[in-house]
Amino acid sequence: MPVDDLDAARAFYGQTLGCAQGRSADTWIDWDFRGHQIVTHLSPVANERIHNPVDGHDVPVPHFGLILEIDEFHQLAERLRAAGTAFVIEPYVRFAGSVGEQWTMFFYDPAGNALEFKAFADQSQIFAV
Repeated sequence: MPVDDLDAARAFYGQTLGCAQGRSADTWIDWDFRGHQIVTHLSPVANERIHNPVDGHDVPVPHFGLILEIDEFHQLAERLRAAGTAFVIEPYVRFAGSVGEQWTMFFYDPAGNALEFKAFADQSQIFAV
């Protein structure tokens, strides 16, 4: 993940998202992203904000995300709101009544990297078509 400020990344990933910090150096930090690794690397390159329409919303691309349990999803949404995070797409149910129905939310980290968090009532439908 390119970031332009490691202190801002440390506050966002460590405090706002609650990720444990792993190894680091002067130009990067490893994060425990719920058992997955995210590495924030210091980079002078700005992130361009591009969107594609999905389910009536402008979804930021590129993005990556994490699938949570529904209660974790809502707890994180409240934590993000309390931290003053501006949502690109507020938490809502996408594809309601269809295969793959899911809670989803999108927001940017301080460096402009797009993140999606989602939760499925039926996790067997995560990759269903």
